[in-house]
Amino acid sequence: MASQVLQRKSYKPGDKIFKEGDEGNLAYVVQEGEVEIVKVIDGVEKVLGAVGKNGIFGEMALIDSKPRMAAARAAVGTTIICVTRQMFEEKLRKSDPFIRGLLNILADDIRSISNN
Repeated sequence: MASQVLQRKSYKPGDKIFKEGDEGNLAYVVQEGEVEIVKVIDGVEKVLGAVGKNGIFGEMALIDSKPRMAAARAAVGTTIICVTRQMFEEKLRKSDPFIRGLLNILADDIRSISNN
């Protein structure tokens, strides 16, 4: 990861970072600001949570290669660091197989809870 250049992106309040259903090839770390995770439920947009400085979001799509289960938008002026699928998989390959399996189980559980 150190040999790869980390990409930073800046967003204004209300800017979409990704949409629900998008293919996910990046996870993100909030460097400055705050990101809201939102989902449309019964036609109404609901804020599921917020991610602040040093928090990570969007990682589920890298774990299980499924479409984004919710959208993300900047709540305030926000700068994020992008983590590519390649970086993530490189780190995961070096980890214990138990950890990889556990991550997949957790991702399935979270998606299941979110869909109910």
